[in-house]
Amino acid sequence: MILAMTKQTALDLATYIDASPSPYHAVLEAAARLEAAGFTRLRESDSWGLDAGKYYVSRDGSLVAFIVPEDCKPGCGVRVIGAHTDSPNLRVKPNANTGRAGVRQLGVEVYGGALLNSWLDRDLGLSGRVMVADEDAGQREVAFRFDEPLLRVPQLAIHLDREINTKGLLLNKQRHMAPMWSLGDREDGGFEQFLEERLGLEPGSLLGWDAMLHDLTPSRLIGRDEEFLAAPRLDNLCSSFVALAALLDVAASEDAPQTISMVALFDHEEVGSESATGAAGPLLETIIERTLIASTGSEAREDFHRSLGASVCCSADMAHATHPNYMEMHEPDHLLAMNGGPVIKINANLRYATNSASEVFFQRACERADVPYQKWVNRTDLACGSTIGSITAAKLGIMTVDVGCAQLSMHSAREVCGSLDPGLMRGAMGEFFR
Repeated sequence: MILAMTKQTALDLATYIDASPSPYHAVLEAAARLEAAGFTRLRESDSWGLDAGKYYVSRDGSLVAFIVPEDCKPGCGVRVIGAHTDSPNLRVKPNANTGRAGVRQLGVEVYGGALLNSWLDRDLGLSGRVMVADEDAGQREVAFRFDEPLLRVPQLAIHLDREINTKGLLLNKQRHMAPMWSLGDREDGGFEQFLEERLGLEPGSLLGWDAMLHDLTPSRLIGRDEEFLAAPRLDNLCSSFVALAALLDVAASEDAPQTISMVALFDHEEVGSESATGAAGPLLETIIERTLIASTGSEAREDFHRSLGASVCCSADMAHATHPNYMEMHEPDHLLAMNGGPVIKINANLRYATNSASEVFFQRACERADVPYQKWVNRTDLACGSTIGSITAAKLGIMTVDVGCAQLSMHSAREVCGSLDPGLMRGAMGEFFR
């Protein structure tokens, strides 16, 4: 069954990624899939009284969805899979209109640790959200996406940089990354007017925006036998989608877990998670506590801590596949293969939250799902990245394991992973919930 769903999962993932050029669209797409499966949206400002059922909460670029089992009692544990919706990219500055040499450009700021060279010479669209003046509410939010080649960051010709292939490409974020989008002298208000016209807004009603650039190349299977999935934002929409798919599998199954099954998709992981909708904020803890109170009827702090003691978190973020052209950059005894199954990530300095207990917990989930798994550590003399795992473990004090699918070109505008791995991870996550 697991092998049968693997390639289809990759195709479904491609559809999800292409529908999600920004964190706001990733949440909208996730919410649409949840509602199609019978999940009910809860508003944080309402009072909750929860029967057994399927629910979700969304805020800006973050979403938490969960299933309350029948006869949920005080002390009920939670199985939560955490991922993130944001990816490194270029974001439009508040004073967007700039330009020189007869070329109109947009001022952009680099968000997260983007591989800058990967954004050069690509057809780029725009997406995000705007805040619009509203007579009744004061302001309202409008999501937008323009999947058309509006922008481009042109690279300097080799004739003007003869040493680029011997000394390398050096890009300055301020001077070299501003995209061009028109000809003419710099025009004040050009970007604002463009948004108002394209979105059908009243002139002067645009109050602000969270706007970002995205690559327009569609996600697709590649390779001689379609062994790979090439796509933007695999880090970390792959984990977000697979976690969501596993939750929907649980929702459709007659073999319902006796614990609360939960998926938490956070924004802002790429810039440290310290925000109202990031993993370092109160969002997850608050929703877990409210869910337990509303579903068990107990407001006792003791019961909340009993539930945390019975809970497990799976932090899902992408992992570094072994690069065939840079073997020396990897730990030689922990090489990772694409399509080799879920990766359990371990770091002695706690950049990942995995310990032997949580490692075995997820390993057994893989074994029950009949999927292979791999274990990874960073090369000792190189700095190790981090995820939401350690943040969640420190905030909630629950057992946490860090896992991911192996990929290449992490933080590029276009990344690649094995086409079977998302389906294999989906199967393991389904067993994690159980």
